[in-house]
Amino acid sequence: MITPLDIENKRFAKQMMNGYSVEEVDDFLDDLTADYSKNYKEVSELKAKVEELNKSLEHYKNIESTLQNTLVMAQSTAEDIKKVAQQQADQITNEAKANAQKQVDALNNEIVAKTKEVEDIKKQFDIYKAKMESLLISQLELLKEVNKDDNA
Repeated sequence: MITPLDIENKRFAKQMMNGYSVEEVDDFLDDLTADYSKNYKEVSELKAKVEELNKSLEHYKNIESTLQNTLVMAQSTAEDIKKVAQQQADQITNEAKANAQKQVDALNNEIVAKTKEVEDIKKQFDIYKAKMESLLISQLELLKEVNKDDNA
């Protein structure tokens, strides 16, 4: 391949009358044309490759941007879901506490009612016991009188 230095240093043999040798100049130009064509083709291919790589780079930048946006959206969605789940958990907990408190209150009311019922039954039993005691005493008195009458 001909370098720029080769072109600069190229010296053509001078002919006596006509100047440079036409054959040497033509050969050099042919070599120069071949190398220049090769370089031109290579530069064109490299430009095309650079353009293709720039398009690919832009494509991957778009993908990266999309992935970043998707990640941000996914994180936001995850946080929203966590908040909703926490709210639901709090609501369920509060409902459970309210239901438990209702049941405790109902049981306490039932205990109060049963305690009153037990006290009423004790009072009735005390009244019954007093009546029975009174009846037994009166019966005992009758028996004593019947025994007095029989002994007399």
